[in-house]
Amino acid sequence: MPAVLGLNFHHDTAAALVVDGRIYAVEEERWSGVKHNHPTRKGTLTAPTRALQWCLEAADIEPENVDAVWAASMRPNPAAGWWLAEEREELAVLLPAPLGEHLRLLSHHTAHVLSGYLLSGHEHAAGLVIDAGGSSLGSDVGPGRERITGYDLWPDRIDRLYQGIPAVVPGPVGPRRVHSSLGHFYRNLARRVIPPGDEPEGSMMALAAFGDPQRYGAHIRELVRLGDEGEVRIDHPWGSADSSTPLLLDGRAWTADNVAEQPEHKRADLAAAVQEVFAESVVHIARHLQRLTRASALVFSGGCALNSHLNGHLAADSGFDTLFVAPAPHDAGTAVGAALYGWHYQLGQERLPVPTDAAWGPDPGALPTTTVPSGYHALPHLGPRLAPTVAALLTEHRIVGWVQGQLEFGPRALGHRSILAHPGHAATRDRLNAIKKRAAYRPFAPAVLTEHATEWFMSAADPFMNRVATVRRCRADRIAAVTHHDGTARVQSVAANHQGLRDLLEQFRDLTGLPLLLNTSFNRKGAPILRTAEQAVAAAVDLRLDALAVGDTLLLADHVPDPRAASLRTR
Repeated sequence: MPAVLGLNFHHDTAAALVVDGRIYAVEEERWSGVKHNHPTRKGTLTAPTRALQWCLEAADIEPENVDAVWAASMRPNPAAGWWLAEEREELAVLLPAPLGEHLRLLSHHTAHVLSGYLLSGHEHAAGLVIDAGGSSLGSDVGPGRERITGYDLWPDRIDRLYQGIPAVVPGPVGPRRVHSSLGHFYRNLARRVIPPGDEPEGSMMALAAFGDPQRYGAHIRELVRLGDEGEVRIDHPWGSADSSTPLLLDGRAWTADNVAEQPEHKRADLAAAVQEVFAESVVHIARHLQRLTRASALVFSGGCALNSHLNGHLAADSGFDTLFVAPAPHDAGTAVGAALYGWHYQLGQERLPVPTDAAWGPDPGALPTTTVPSGYHALPHLGPRLAPTVAALLTEHRIVGWVQGQLEFGPRALGHRSILAHPGHAATRDRLNAIKKRAAYRPFAPAVLTEHATEWFMSAADPFMNRVATVRRCRADRIAAVTHHDGTARVQSVAANHQGLRDLLEQFRDLTGLPLLLNTSFNRKGAPILRTAEQAVAAAVDLRLDALAVGDTLLLADHVPDPRAASLRTR
């Protein structure tokens, strides 16, 4: 079978290999320990060296047996199409021979959208990509970079139907280009809402649930104008990269430097207004795409597709029957989209099955029971007894590190490198936020057995934890640890073939009647999701978890009774 390699050389550096109808994919941050694997200097290119090496070794394939190599272009502001050849040469030297000789480039947004479409199972779909910025548009389209791109997608063609381009307006010293990047808009405002130390976009989305969007709604709507044919125009400088311009509200200047001085309730109100205007803008574009394509399905990707509250609105209000958010909509996912492009459109291979998991990375390795950390003892070789033993711990509201099988690809823990807890008590959420050093208003997500999802939530769940759903009111008090202040939850559905979490969820359901668990990423603050068993042990000790399950071995804190010997009460 052919083998196709996809790469992302920019932030969220990653490699993906499709061979024999299987995806191998992992992010370089899992080795570097630097979240998002940001280069040391803006614009610096970084090769996913260790991620690439793992993909080749896991697939047992030599570099000379790779048939095609694709990567997403990110060269800014060209005058004409020559930039692709220049960038290809610059990237090719970062790869071992003969991979560099095979390297070809496609647009950043096309790689984004195909990371969703080619895994969605839909024959015909509209595609939407929104982020801070992608590839250069070139002189044939207009100046600037991809910011908002709409597609009409078919198995035999990719048509770009909609392209947001800068507006040219009079300026103090002549015409000026005004960019309208919704990704930059959201980030710019988030930096004026969230104090340094927390990830601004995700934290603002969480804080918005506590605010009144009406307080600052009119002011924020003045910054964003929605026009005919899906047009979105954002006032300068809010639609471009900007970290210094003050936002004037209530007679005060809001900046990234003084954000901690603003009262939290006012920051929540601003967050709510920004979230509402942001969602309205994306729905406006999506409705236009539906009119253009007449498709019943929308595929959404790009950094803005990480906004799970937005995705809930898109699913309900965009006019499409179905929403499919790419399993990894951030920039690392462009490596998957690039590989799938070569696999399907270049080499003519059949599309891969629709995934219900993204466990495309390395195994954790064995847990070394000969060097058990102080304060813990090992229960080795539990085999089929592992799931009922851990389920019993969870019924007693213990917090458990869970490391099982291949590492998930992307920013969400999907039950392979997770911290798990009982979803029933709000106090568990507060304890976990303290353990992970997160703001107290940050919510946690539930992982639910697919067949039970609509019993607990008002809409379908997502296997990649990419959208929120409203918790049914009659159920909310039973799952307080995963119900956010606005009555929503970012729900992961766990299918029957899920290898990491399915058995444990079934055991927990049988003990408690609850077919769901609190599931959050296994990592320290500011660090990526961990990769290996050794890293899991160090993190479990550092975070003071009650237990850690790796493979069929359980490390149990000395203060926790052995659940195999105790007669545990069902909670």
